[in-house]
Amino acid sequence: MADAQRSEGVASRTLASLAATARERDGLSIGEVIDEMGPSGFGFVILLLAIPPLIPIPGPFGAVFGTALAIISLQFVFGASSPWLPAMLRNRRLSGKVFESMERHAGPMVRQVEKLIRPQRMKALAGRFLPCLLGVPVFALAIVIALPIPFGNIAPAVAICVMAVGLIERDGLVILGGLALTAVAAVATVFLFRGAATLIAAA
Repeated sequence: MADAQRSEGVASRTLASLAATARERDGLSIGEVIDEMGPSGFGFVILLLAIPPLIPIPGPFGAVFGTALAIISLQFVFGASSPWLPAMLRNRRLSGKVFESMERHAGPMVRQVEKLIRPQRMKALAGRFLPCLLGVPVFALAIVIALPIPFGNIAPAVAICVMAVGLIERDGLVILGGLALTAVAAVATVFLFRGAATLIAAA
């Protein structure tokens, strides 16, 4: 029974619930998503903003969601009581199909991470230093997501998703795993940037 409960955690249930709400309302704005999460929903908001750059949806999703993530992560670092975004980003509306795609593509990954979750594990990593521990790397990864680097969104977005699930469940070991993935994402970004620069120089 315990394993079954861990396999469908808070994050995956919230993702499925948002997809259902978006179907009923024929879409949701980013601001409505933030409002659905409540005043203490930084972990959920970070997770949901990191998912769209992972999935094959046409449009400037990297720039939009990378910018939103950067703004939210700085607020988290400085102890804001609730997430805030400027109207230009807050009012951006996503269709119900986008939310269904988010749940379909990212849901399995989130559930796999949740199978590893043990709430309150390594509590020191999920304690009072958590905003700086997560906010700074999330900000750096968000900047990478916002940049037009070919295939540059995937590794940073995965790292952020893992850290966000760890934040939601207060599992320090999963947070540590997300930080390790941040290092991997940094290396991958350097290689992708150099490759793109080489192609541009050769063109």
